[in-house]
Amino acid sequence: MSIPTEPIGSIPRPAALIDAVSTRDHMDPSLDALYDEAIQDTVQRFEATGSPVITDGEQRKYHNFWTYCVHGLPNMAPDGFKIPFTAGHVRRMPRLIEGPFRYRVRASRYLEIVQRYAHRPVKQAVISPSALSLLYPAEGIRGYSRDQFIDDLLAEHEAEVRDCLEMGAHKVQIDFTEGRLAVKIDPTGELLSSFIDLNNLALSRFSASERARLGVHTCPGGDRDSTHSADVDYAELLPSLFHLKVGSFYIALAGERDRSRVLKIIRAHLRPDCRVFIGVVSPIDPRVETPEEVRDRILEAAAFIPVDQLGTTDDCGYSPFSDDTSTSRDTAFAKIRARVLGTELAARILGAG
Repeated sequence: MSIPTEPIGSIPRPAALIDAVSTRDHMDPSLDALYDEAIQDTVQRFEATGSPVITDGEQRKYHNFWTYCVHGLPNMAPDGFKIPFTAGHVRRMPRLIEGPFRYRVRASRYLEIVQRYAHRPVKQAVISPSALSLLYPAEGIRGYSRDQFIDDLLAEHEAEVRDCLEMGAHKVQIDFTEGRLAVKIDPTGELLSSFIDLNNLALSRFSASERARLGVHTCPGGDRDSTHSADVDYAELLPSLFHLKVGSFYIALAGERDRSRVLKIIRAHLRPDCRVFIGVVSPIDPRVETPEEVRDRILEAAAFIPVDQLGTTDDCGYSPFSDDTSTSRDTAFAKIRARVLGTELAARILGAG
């Protein structure tokens, strides 16, 4: 038995790709050669780190990890939900202005392309229904009720996840960065509860064996070396998080000030039928962690989490928003290599290697 290790998703894009997409629609066929070059380089460098599971680095997932599936649709306005980050900038989501709600592109398209080049298992990240629920305006839409929207949203999400599972994705990871943010927006916890319920409605559409290949990622956000909700106590999120009907949880931990406290909360609420992948490197920290630091973080976690339920990951993606250049590709892959080596070191000590 070994300790599994997986990435979260995004890798910084090459400068040439960022520049080209800034002046064209991200689905312009003239960009295909640049996308393919970026994906092939990402796969080669990912596999060179020794990572047993890889991603395409979200090279084609424009404009960001949150709205990749709807970016560019004619029934979206740019003045939607705001996400303020500690660096002082604000990311703004689109707003649905008329129905019906449909995806413009599914993540299965990205998976199909990366599978052409990969020699290792590939995981695919998708956005959660709860995140996309924020596209619907509070004032409603004439002729298109929120209930209709939710029905369409769940159908689109289910179709996207099923496509990825049927195509052989190693895991399908549901990004739930809005979980911790929900507590910041609504300290009563009602918004978080509604997010959990909505996501479980979607998850209930899958069998137990399918849900074993599904995971949920949570973090305090990561953009331009800053976060949107690191000031929110994990104790307000994690007990609810483990009610989600998935087999894997990917929890940002390396950037936490008091990791042992968070690990105690995880231990108290961890279900016996799931695995927790703890973050052991921090993408927003410019310093590259050493394998020994990673090893020690895993050994710390193993004092709280059974080894057969433990995995390792990165705290979050390295460039969730496509124009973020605060972290270089070299730094991202160096951190991933440290995660892989540190996990191997810990596994030997724990008798899991």
